[in-house]
Amino acid sequence: MSRSLVLTAAFGVGAGVVATRWFKEEKASAKLTPNHPYVNDVNASVPSREQQMLRLQGANPMNPFDILVIGGGATGTGCALDAVTRGLRTALIEQEDFAAGTSSRSTKLVHGGVRYLEKAVFNLDYGQLKLVFEALHERKRLLENAPHLTRALPIMTPCYAWWEVPYYWLGLKAYDAVAGSQGLTLSRYVSPKESCRQFPTLAAGHGDGKQLKGTVVYYDGQFDDARLNLALATTASSLGAAVVNHTKCTKLLKDDTGSVIGVEATDQLTGKTHQVHAKVVINAGGPFSDSIRQLADPEAPSMIMPSSGVHVTLPDYYSPENMGLIVPKTKDGRVVFMLPWQGATIAGTTDSSADITMSPQPMESEIQFILDAIAEYLTVAVRRSDVTSAWSGIRPLAVDPTAQDTASALRDHIVLTDDSGLVTVTGGKWTTYRLMAQDAVDACVASGKLHDHKPCCTSHLQLRGARSYSPSLFTYIAQHYTVPHRPGAIDTAVAKHLTAAYGDRSMEVTTIAEKQKLGRRLVRGHPQLEAEVVYAAREEMCENAVDFLARRTRLAFLDIRAAEEALPRVIELLAEEKGWSHSRRHQEHAAAAAFLQTFRAEMVT
Repeated sequence: MSRSLVLTAAFGVGAGVVATRWFKEEKASAKLTPNHPYVNDVNASVPSREQQMLRLQGANPMNPFDILVIGGGATGTGCALDAVTRGLRTALIEQEDFAAGTSSRSTKLVHGGVRYLEKAVFNLDYGQLKLVFEALHERKRLLENAPHLTRALPIMTPCYAWWEVPYYWLGLKAYDAVAGSQGLTLSRYVSPKESCRQFPTLAAGHGDGKQLKGTVVYYDGQFDDARLNLALATTASSLGAAVVNHTKCTKLLKDDTGSVIGVEATDQLTGKTHQVHAKVVINAGGPFSDSIRQLADPEAPSMIMPSSGVHVTLPDYYSPENMGLIVPKTKDGRVVFMLPWQGATIAGTTDSSADITMSPQPMESEIQFILDAIAEYLTVAVRRSDVTSAWSGIRPLAVDPTAQDTASALRDHIVLTDDSGLVTVTGGKWTTYRLMAQDAVDACVASGKLHDHKPCCTSHLQLRGARSYSPSLFTYIAQHYTVPHRPGAIDTAVAKHLTAAYGDRSMEVTTIAEKQKLGRRLVRGHPQLEAEVVYAAREEMCENAVDFLARRTRLAFLDIRAAEEALPRVIELLAEEKGWSHSRRHQEHAAAAAFLQTFRAEMVT
């Protein structure tokens, strides 16, 4: 059978499987109508951390949570949101901060997986094809449920050989076909002249002497990963879940039969330890999932194969504001991309082996590889001194320990229930977090320990900040916000930043700025305001300077020097909100400075 016939058949089978799952979900899923009780609750105030801790401490053997989630990344917060919207009594603990690990260090793409589709065709791999179908479906849902934090982004694939034009064109048309009604915008061929007009820094000639034959442009989604993770956490909290960061699981509690019935949790800020009981515990520890499983069973086989992706941040002039660039195959076979993001350009590579650590740091050789790779495709001089930040993220590729063949790690996710009743969910990717959470909570329901629950309803649940958001909201902010320290309206860059970060919560930030005269920028050249520090402390469970610089705003990822310059004022504002002593302020400065150093990777000046 020819490969094209196999591809056609695979599309048909794959589409049938995914469509069947989709119709089953839609039939079972609770629709969020205007009268649904959760619609109004999504924008309710987030309880303070002290109130959240009291909720945790109130869970005892006679009054346990239905579900307790370990891990505050995308999957963990997704599980908490799924569970609480089913009417289950839910709690979540995170040893660091929400998105402190992998979930804030992604490629910032909401994608179906063009590479996976290619592998599905050439390896005749039905599993890869199924993954693409599901991811494209979830991509559309994510963009609809968090429109303020996401956008559709066109991405160019340059072609320097004639055969590449039909090859990439057909491949990306197949990508469009697989997406079907869930697609964003159809891919298209663009001539060499027009390609260079739309992407001015794209080289008309390649380093090996070949001339540009044109580009194929396709669309995927882009997002602010850390703030989307935070939106999941705050949405779950506003709906009634007890969601607490900086709280570590140090022990799993068991009953006489060996079943897990809760955790021993230590508050990292106070040092106090509490027992928190739950009917079912979900392990969503990402790269640290194995260590959680081994608390239940020291002999538990490993599930995680850690893989790192390295990224660098470059000035905005490296790429146009609304167009990305992807090179599907470099000299060593890796993918290199260059994407506009929050007024800068990020560039990076695909997977490479890594050790598991909370603060992964890129090697200088990895940074140089990225710069050398993109230099072959650009007219701009690519300089090491242009790198404003560099980071590495660890992706938890998963191997099913119960499978017969474990030769390769899965790109799909795994949900596994151990003999102790511990439910582990791992693998997958950011785009499919909602589906992973749904499957994990379904596994909890299947345990038979939970009663009186509703069906999953996260498919159509807009996250905190999305309800009254529209792309033109920034104009309202610009016209109605009065700058406290000077006459006149707010500038457009700040208005766009606020609505992109906070959605319809932007007015709360500007109210703080007006009433407390905190409308100044934290650092020159960046739109973040002093008022955002106060808002983060009050409404977003921001507990220290690193939480703010890395995950409430993205300064650490965008410009390390700007983050260092803003640090003293951030600490000052947080100290006023939280009543920190002078000693605590010094501790915060030392901890934040050490954290920011991990983004330098021995940067030269």
